[in-house]
Amino acid sequence: MDGIWASVKSLIKEEIPGHCYRMWIDPIQFQENDGDTLVLTCPNLFSRKRVIEHYGHLLEKSIFRAAGKKLTIRYEVGNSQPGKKTQASQQQQQQQQQQLKLPEIDPPSTSGQLLRGDYTFDQFVVGKNSDFAYSAALSLAAQNQRHQNALYLHSKTGLGKSHLSQAVGHHILSAFPTQRVYYITAEDFMSEMTESYRNSNIHGFKEKYRKNCDVLLLENVHFLSGKKGTQEELSNTLESLMNANKKIIYSSCYPPSEIPKLNENLKSRLCCGLITKIDTPDYKTRLRILKQAALSEGYTLSEEVFQYLASELMEDVRQLKSGLIGVTAKASLLSAEADIALARSVVENMITSRANITLDSIKRLVCRYYNVTLTDLTSRSRRQAIVRPRQVAMYLSRRYTDHSLQVISRSFNRYHATALHALKVVEKGVKENGPMQKHVEFLSDRLEKGKS
Repeated sequence: MDGIWASVKSLIKEEIPGHCYRMWIDPIQFQENDGDTLVLTCPNLFSRKRVIEHYGHLLEKSIFRAAGKKLTIRYEVGNSQPGKKTQASQQQQQQQQQQLKLPEIDPPSTSGQLLRGDYTFDQFVVGKNSDFAYSAALSLAAQNQRHQNALYLHSKTGLGKSHLSQAVGHHILSAFPTQRVYYITAEDFMSEMTESYRNSNIHGFKEKYRKNCDVLLLENVHFLSGKKGTQEELSNTLESLMNANKKIIYSSCYPPSEIPKLNENLKSRLCCGLITKIDTPDYKTRLRILKQAALSEGYTLSEEVFQYLASELMEDVRQLKSGLIGVTAKASLLSAEADIALARSVVENMITSRANITLDSIKRLVCRYYNVTLTDLTSRSRRQAIVRPRQVAMYLSRRYTDHSLQVISRSFNRYHATALHALKVVEKGVKENGPMQKHVEFLSDRLEKGKS
């Protein structure tokens, strides 16, 4: 029967994506053949439920093909070896099956921010751009690799690193409900630490993150650039968690090596786990993302419109979903058909002609707008009349090109820490809805219309 089970797994491996097979099918063990009943063992109750709901029919079909007859499948929970099912394991399973789920009087804490309900592994569309990151996150969440306790996800904004990070939290809370999952941004971590010092409760803060946390999901690590006190505290916290074999997932727009003003201890902690990047999705992946989003929201669009949106909206996942919402909303408001013409009218207002936007074209536009020269932009001058245009140009370069921060900083004859500071200054100015926002909006509009 072991040979038949091996054939069944081979058949299923050809039917489903590799990451799904590794996560749900591969851990299943053949327990015994009791007449016309095949007994299979799943690692835990969560896995058993998932396999039955999503792969039960496929397993029945594959077993019929491999065995040549229909067999009843009984799914059990445990790690027993084939043919060695003990009385204790039988009693344990009976208790698990009979135990009633008690009301969640004190559910596990997710600390600072709540996990988004739709940020799960099921809702994440895997492509070549994210296959390794997805597999690594799934493996850590399932606790398959005992030696893998830390994962560092980095990508540009809107490509899914927050989704994967929170998916880990959701999975762990479902599969291991007693574990304490803390999800927080680096900015909130710093604010909470500062407040603890102010209220003379730093001991409680340290106790919370070092001893009462099983899984730490830390977003936007790059925010801590230059924050010496917070870096030191976080470094000590991470060391404590790592020594206790706790799980840590970081996310950032930059790899650790590109975050300036980061002390060596913290950089070492961030680098000691698995570091993986999520790239921009290709056409096929964008098409699947659109269809998945439409299915989740109950939208109905023609294949032609899906293909048009996937071919035109190439920046990130957020842009794809924004285009989808724009098309369906406009069609609803106008009581019109969501056809190609309508989709084109929506896309024209949001698409960016990136192919024609380069570092040089951005510099030329900024120079004309601020009445400075190219030499001024790359000079060592610290006059405000030069610094501000330079900061805006760096911001636009990061936004509209695929160049790394190091390449951008070198292009402006600056250190990479200076470029990161420029991005923060402009981002803050844009949020304040003042003159800076108007400057950036005007220049962005010129770039997107090819008038640089």
